[in-house]
Amino acid sequence: MRTRPVSFINGALMPADHAIRHTKIIFTLGPATESEEMLEKLIRAGADIVRLNMAHANHEWTRAVIRRIRAVSQRVGRDIAVLMDIKGPEIRTGDLSVPIELKPGEIFDFTVKPGAVRQAAEEIRSVDVNYQGLVNDIKVGDTVLVDNGLLRLEVLAKDEAHIRCRVLVPGQLSSRRHINLPGVKVSLPAFTEKDRADATVGLEEGIDFLALSFVREAADVALLRTFLEEKRSRVRIIAKIEDRSAITNLDEIVAASDGLMVARGDLGIECAFEELPVIQRRAINACLSQGRPVIVATHMLESMITQPVPTRAEITDVANAVYELADCVMLSGETTIGKYPLECVQMLDKIARRIEIEDSSGAREPAVFTDERMKVLNAAVVLANQLPRSRLVTFTRRGFMAGGLAALRPANAPILAFTPSPEVFRHLRLLRAVEPYLMPFAVSPDATIENAILLLTRAGTIAPGDKLIVASDIVSLDRLVASVQLRTVQ
Repeated sequence: MRTRPVSFINGALMPADHAIRHTKIIFTLGPATESEEMLEKLIRAGADIVRLNMAHANHEWTRAVIRRIRAVSQRVGRDIAVLMDIKGPEIRTGDLSVPIELKPGEIFDFTVKPGAVRQAAEEIRSVDVNYQGLVNDIKVGDTVLVDNGLLRLEVLAKDEAHIRCRVLVPGQLSSRRHINLPGVKVSLPAFTEKDRADATVGLEEGIDFLALSFVREAADVALLRTFLEEKRSRVRIIAKIEDRSAITNLDEIVAASDGLMVARGDLGIECAFEELPVIQRRAINACLSQGRPVIVATHMLESMITQPVPTRAEITDVANAVYELADCVMLSGETTIGKYPLECVQMLDKIARRIEIEDSSGAREPAVFTDERMKVLNAAVVLANQLPRSRLVTFTRRGFMAGGLAALRPANAPILAFTPSPEVFRHLRLLRAVEPYLMPFAVSPDATIENAILLLTRAGTIAPGDKLIVASDIVSLDRLVASVQLRTVQ
């Protein structure tokens, strides 16, 4: 049997003719994937970023798994990025000794002051809520959704200690269930004390991205930005849109953040189901127009938590995210508690590669940027789209050049981005079509380019006849400008 040559790219064994996947893959770490053995398999399978869900993590576990991820990445020779997803403002029910079976039409109380005396208490069942200010935020007629929307109640009355509701959609209520309040603006802080403590641990361990949950407006992102500035951290902020307020303020949230996550779990609870695809497309378009990366998350391959293959609808859902030019697709429960975490990553890889062959850039034209440097980069992308066997090659110290090229969504040409910074190298893992390389820069720009071409040639990433469109920053008359040159591999 004939074997394909392999090359050592960033330390990872990869077939020399292995096409670079444009859409990045994020998986969430959990009991099913936290072992060194499984981490190695997922990294080798092409996962780009690992997500830590701090709603279910303590600090001891967090420190241990981040160090484990770094150690396994180093051993495999492929450094993946770490995204910490902090909990944000969250309203939950309290503990129950036994689950409560709510009946249609039943009158039920949410108690914000445990132990408060109630009228007719012997006839009305209740559960405590962890947010005392809820009585001030909610009003009569509002809807209360519990446990991912499985239970629906309507507010009938309230006092300083209780919120009295009628059960509209019945079901079983158990301990510490999440509460959603469609259309209600709650007064909880966007960046909580728990978030601050969790983020501090993450910064100490060298995380690359912080995802802020339940972002409602740009000011929420600014709070986290201030915290990072105080810590002198360059960690990138990913804003999660999960409620109606975020949709209303979408453009300003995108502008304030370093990237967006379309968190379809809570979003699908807060909004009508038929609105969700519209919101997803609107969010992706907002990111494309402002040159921000975007992640499509939640329920991508939900059935594979227990089944070895996805449903046809899930395959189409993933394909649509790729067609819409999302930077990343993300796995949650599939890789935390699922039976087939490796198969899930392999499935995303397979679907993304197949759709990208169809030239997903044809789905929508990305925005045209007016910045002078972006005009030059746009010319590079236009040239790459016209030339067969082309590669975009760029050199970046802070990620701006690679980010600019990725924002322009080249059709077929991958972006081979060289940086001397390990931090920037991992940040580039988020960007669509970008394959990062860690390489020290020479004093001479020409020598740096030649070194990069030599590395790519030895790795088998480029071959004679390939066209390289080289985009780089140069200093001219005390100004930083972008330049583009075309080279043919000899």
